[in-house]
Amino acid sequence: MRTGRTGLREQKKQATRKALREAALRLALTRGPENVRVDDIAEAAGVSPRTYNNYFSSREQAIVAAVTAEREARVAAAVTARPADVGLARAVVDAIVEQYTDPGERHREALLLITARPALRDVFVDTAGAIEDPLADAITRRLGDTDPHTPRVLAASVAAAVRVALHHWVRAGTTPVAGGLVVPSGSLPDLLRATLAPLAPALDAAGARARRHPPR
Repeated sequence: MRTGRTGLREQKKQATRKALREAALRLALTRGPENVRVDDIAEAAGVSPRTYNNYFSSREQAIVAAVTAEREARVAAAVTARPADVGLARAVVDAIVEQYTDPGERHREALLLITARPALRDVFVDTAGAIEDPLADAITRRLGDTDPHTPRVLAASVAAAVRVALHHWVRAGTTPVAGGLVVPSGSLPDLLRATLAPLAPALDAAGARARRHPPR
């Protein structure tokens, strides 16, 4: 019974988080982010401002979460799902590129909104850190439980590389267009592959060591 209650409580939390981030994005798109207050988001989602603060620390966090929600879990799942004969570097890079460059039609307008506002851009770039823990777990599953440090170091390095790519994508060379929007320059897939390339030897070396010395 306790497990059932815990599951229902977690489902309620996830539903509340989803309602908040979707309300935040909807209001930001219709009013402009600068005209949206935390109280407005809470009211639109049917919760109190105090409840809002249990989930997000700012309106920017909630708005960005509407685009990036659960992406870290999807990255980890994609790495885990790659066949065992696929090298670790390819598994990680392909998963990152796939999950970071296919926002879906529904989120394209939201990405334009995010890249147009410095405060939203900063939060968007910082979300790269969220992939570290789930990715470390996924790398551990691929390598086997042989070394507690390598998966975490590799995951932290990947998160840093993704952050560098996102930072460059939304800032360097951005060009204002009609209406004050800023369109990121360059190809995000290419930027991600470029920033992750220096990590490929370390990722593949870890995979090779795991194959030579499988856990007993």
